Formats: sequence, C-alpha cells, structure tokens
Amino acid sequence: MPAACGIACEICGFIEECGGCVPGTDPQAPERAQALRRMMGAPCPVFECAIKKKVDYCLRCSEFPCERHYRWEIPYSKRLLDIFKDWKEGKYTKA
Repeated sequence: MPAACGIACEICGFIEECGGCVPGTDPQAPERAQALRRMMGAPCPVFECAIKKKVDYCLRCSEFPCERHYRWEIPYSKRLLDIFKDWKEGKYTKA
C-alpha cells in the first residue's frame, strides 16, 4: 500500500521498524505518525500534512504540489513537481 506521499512502503528501508505509512485518511494514520516521530526523531512533514488535511494521498490534495514538497522534495523531484503544477494550471493539453 502506498503512503500518503506516494512512496510504496514495501521498498522503504524503515518498514520493519515503523510498520509502514498509510494513507492520510486511514484510521491508523495518527498512530503511524507517532511511530515515525519516535523512530526518526522528527515528524514526516508530508504525512502529517495529509493527516491534518484529511486527504488520503498528496496527489489528491487541491494544494498539491505545495511548498512542503518543494522544500523537502519528498518523494518527488522539483522538476516533477513543476510538471504537476503546470498540468494543474492547464499548460498541457491532450495531443
């Protein structure tokens, strides 16, 4: 199952310790966020935002891509974020 940010937890090296992330709307999300805080020593800003905004995945958030993604580049590069932004603004059309 992908995390709120879009990363497939199965490929993350921390899945054994934290049990993996979940969508931001999952009932277990706050508990998983706490586990991540304990394990990493800091919260995951992307996951905590998804929980706060009650969105399952960042891609479904009306504010995506936001400054949080640009600042952390998690899990998307700046270039890909720019492509998402341009697409949402209608700069790409169907061929």
